[in-house]
Amino acid sequence: MSTEETSRFVRLRVELVLEVEDADAVTKAALRRIADEQDMPDDERAHAEGAVTEDTAEALAYLVDPFDLVREVPGVELAQASWSSEPIDYDPDSPDWDLDDDDVREDDEGDGVG
Repeated sequence: MSTEETSRFVRLRVELVLEVEDADAVTKAALRRIADEQDMPDDERAHAEGAVTEDTAEALAYLVDPFDLVREVPGVELAQASWSSEPIDYDPDSPDWDLDDDDVREDDEGDGVG
């Protein structure tokens, strides 16, 4: 692939931290979406229902679709997407959750200079 061809592709990284205020509502919404999937094989449906029932993070991953983020963006087509979710310990006041962490060069980490 030439440089001109590869420069058309852009990796957009998005990280979201969501506060789940009603896990039951999230699970029910995921189960409704699974029920609406008419082409889903029964064994896959049973697996998906079990996963979203047991884990709210799985339910969220089932509900949040990266395609929806760019579907209406003019002039782009989603070439590839992957996503996952996991429960985390989150402290909004912790410096570990500073949104600028990616801006710190590795050789500057730990010396207090950003």
